[in-house]
Amino acid sequence: MRRWLNIAARLILAAIFLVAAYAKIKEPWLQFAVSIDSFKLVPEKYLEPMAIWLPRCELALGIALLSGIAVRWFGLIATLLLATFVGAAARAYAMGLTPDCGCFGAGGGDMLGPKWFAEHGAMVLLGLAVSFGGFAAERAPKPAPELVPVGD
Repeated sequence: MRRWLNIAARLILAAIFLVAAYAKIKEPWLQFAVSIDSFKLVPEKYLEPMAIWLPRCELALGIALLSGIAVRWFGLIATLLLATFVGAAARAYAMGLTPDCGCFGAGGGDMLGPKWFAEHGAMVLLGLAVSFGGFAAERAPKPAPELVPVGD
């Protein structure tokens, strides 16, 4: 049962990253650059590369999670990425900014607030569950192979 929960959590996390990446990639990169700029965190010269490459990295991460290869490491990367997003949003919220999240495409995100932080905090916890589940599965004792007697 625990194995199936880990698989379900991994697939949900993969879907989140794939949907978020698709929403950003289908739009012109400039729209996502405006969303990034609204956080007032990134220097202007880095807006274009971030707006172009971040959605592609999210897409690659979603595909990696979907594949089931190196789940513990990709789960950890997803968790760190989500925690970074939440940290940037917490900074903006504390500064009184009202940025466009841009999480699922420009203009489509919720305003920062308790609901937003609850949703994204749950995503961080999901990432932790996937990562810890991957590490626990790797450390689980493997059954010993059966010895088959060779003919006398």
